[in-house]
Amino acid sequence: MRRQVKAPEVRRELLPEQSPVLLRELHLLTRDGHLNADALRKLKQVNHLVGLLRPALEDVFARFGNPLVVDAGSGNAYLGFVLYELFFKAEEKGELVSIEAQPELTARGEERARRLGFSRMRFVTAPLAAAPWPERFHLLTALHACDTATDDALAAAIRHGVDQVAVVPCCQAELARQLKEHAPPASSLAALAGHPWHRREFGSHLTNVIRALVLEAHGYSVTVTELTGWEHSLKNELILGRKIRGEWRPARERLEALLADAGVRPALVRALEKA
Repeated sequence: MRRQVKAPEVRRELLPEQSPVLLRELHLLTRDGHLNADALRKLKQVNHLVGLLRPALEDVFARFGNPLVVDAGSGNAYLGFVLYELFFKAEEKGELVSIEAQPELTARGEERARRLGFSRMRFVTAPLAAAPWPERFHLLTALHACDTATDDALAAAIRHGVDQVAVVPCCQAELARQLKEHAPPASSLAALAGHPWHRREFGSHLTNVIRALVLEAHGYSVTVTELTGWEHSLKNELILGRKIRGEWRPARERLEALLADAGVRPALVRALEKA
């Protein structure tokens, strides 16, 4: 249900360490300090994701002297700013890098970080496929990086041996096209892609199944879960990965069998073949 939260009641919608100052800076609070329906939806998504990310963040802060978090396809960097306030602000270590293709968004983020005194928050303007990724970083986040941008982020994380991965994919369209053009007609999966609507939905699901298998094949323990309820977002699948081993052959074999049955070769698989 859409609703506005009046200023005196806003505090109960926040995490304990969260400040209204940051929400005003992010324009999630109105001039009068209210939280309107759209802002409340965004805040609930980000805060729920923060709760799911907390174990990963606590892990990298505990294990590394200077943990580096990369927020890929950061947009307005709502997630990055919230993470910085909750995890980086009180620490004397760590850096958060936001990568975004739109220069106006990175410029806005840089100015906002200066005003807030978030001195260890850095912004890079680049498409993810051509971004200057750090040689070593410890946690990758990608919230609604659209279509194959999620694959670009995952490929970079795998190449650089990132310890923790958290992505919320969005608008996967690539495999729907491949299923239309290349799926083997004799495959038992062909019926799942016979109609445009089914092809789009199946292609989206198949994309994320492949992403999870790719992570497992490269030594990640993977959890796939719901980010928020459908009332907040239709794009609500969260893929979490934690690096626990080197290459894992059983997952690689399952991945190759699925790719052969479906007749597809998605961007993530192609990108890692070039590595």
